[in-house]
Amino acid sequence: QVHVVESGGGTVQTGGSLKLLCVASGSAFIFRTMGWYRHPTGKEHLFVERELVASISYEGTDYSDTVKGRFTISRDNTENTVVLEMNDLKPEDTAVYYCNGGGTQRGPYWGQGIQVTVSS
Repeated sequence: QVHVVESGGGTVQTGGSLKLLCVASGSAFIFRTMGWYRHPTGKEHLFVERELVASISYEGTDYSDTVKGRFTISRDNTENTVVLEMNDLKPEDTAVYYCNGGGTQRGPYWGQGIQVTVSS
């Protein structure tokens, strides 16, 4: 059974930085794609798709326009771990962040989510 665990969230002031780490264990394979998604806090009950923040695969990286130039995604290709470095954080970055892994974007394996709060 695959377990995906996020860490590194918390509260930071506008302009601050955070680093999120995701570790997926229990898979017999290395995920082709890993990524981070987010859902605005307090709106989980609405039918709103989790927004792609950034993803990384063997072909390269993909970023939401809202985070380009501020966030950097990286991974170790020998294991199922992925890091999201977030700089120049803004209040609109406040959300629950989810780690994801699989063969493509929005793969079958999700973490439980971790809260990131940016105060103004």
